[in-house]
Amino acid sequence: MENANGWTSRPSRKRKLPREGKDMLNFSLDELNEDLLERVLSWLPTSTFFRLSSVCKRWKSFAASESFKLACSRIPSREPWFFMVDPNLNQSVVFDSTEKAWKKLNHPPLLLRNCNCDSIPVAASGGLVCFRNMSGDYLVCNPVTGSCRELPPVDPDSQDRSLHAIAMNAYSNYHGSYKLVLVSGDLPKLSFKVYNSSADCWEEEIMLRRKADDCTEFDSTDDDAVYFLSNAGTVVATNTQRSPSKQYSSVITLKDGEEIVYFLSSSGTVVACNLTGEYFSEYPRLLPVFSEYSIDVVECRGEMLVVVLSEFFESASLRVWRFDEKTKSWNQIAAMPPPMSHEFYGKKVDINCVGAGDQIFICLSSAELCSYVLCDLVANDWVELPKCSMNGEALEFMSAFSFEPRIEASV
Repeated sequence: MENANGWTSRPSRKRKLPREGKDMLNFSLDELNEDLLERVLSWLPTSTFFRLSSVCKRWKSFAASESFKLACSRIPSREPWFFMVDPNLNQSVVFDSTEKAWKKLNHPPLLLRNCNCDSIPVAASGGLVCFRNMSGDYLVCNPVTGSCRELPPVDPDSQDRSLHAIAMNAYSNYHGSYKLVLVSGDLPKLSFKVYNSSADCWEEEIMLRRKADDCTEFDSTDDDAVYFLSNAGTVVATNTQRSPSKQYSSVITLKDGEEIVYFLSSSGTVVACNLTGEYFSEYPRLLPVFSEYSIDVVECRGEMLVVVLSEFFESASLRVWRFDEKTKSWNQIAAMPPPMSHEFYGKKVDINCVGAGDQIFICLSSAELCSYVLCDLVANDWVELPKCSMNGEALEFMSAFSFEPRIEASV
């Protein structure tokens, strides 16, 4: 058979759907068996699951189902939430990177007790956030479910030494397998202590030796500040001032089977503590000691990066740096657009940063401003986030910690 334009028509090869097949397209999720439905729901973003679970009691019951938690644990990764730290320490606010929205969570009851009401977040990993109270005790919490527990007290002798870093590493969210690492002492005499959740105890303290090929000279007065005049004529201290929430700021990486904790010394240099090899070393300084800058260390895709906000030639720049082990030098990998970073010039801005995958969440604060920027390292895309407002009240935050919103993460 030939149509009007001369082309010969052919029988359609498209397979017709039987009547019963059409009916199958109209099935309801409720008709799925329990295991299959749990597997389907486990792939939903956490916020979406909670919204849908309010629709029916059956779906809501999955949040407490062990088989559903097991299904969730098999999801390789989830888009991060950023747990925000506000000066009052009495609420749980997060920025959901999936929905690009601020959310308020129920504050864990354990953190509302008098002895814990001033607890401050100090580390995070997997689906967990670690808090430290004024007595030096630690609590681990799942911000999504609100489950929380106190860790055994640390040996009093260890608390007498200067604490430099608190790092956390979660190995299994479902089985609650994680460890907390404390690095303390005075350079060059450092040691570390590990809490192992599997054994529910603190392990023996281990001394760190200086790496053999590290020729860095450590000043015994490392905690003493050096003062100088800035270009504006103000007195500036070289001693790095950290906000309380980032006082023990550090990151932990696993490289070639070796666990390494990185933290900032009081003079602003990066110190690397190899827990596996039981040694430490100090990285070369990024900027001269008499430069005005704010610095933080982050972890992205398993490697340590440094974020620096500096002022030079009457302008401000915010850049991300990676250390090249072969050349023993720092290489810039990303930079905030100059018109954007220039807004921070002369305002004595402090940066507090946290990495998550290919993203860096940056809190910028000073007496004059409070801003939050999300940087995509792959696209070199820098986006200023909207202000956070809860119940008509504008909230300001000092810093943030990244975690994966996992229902199954146990403490």
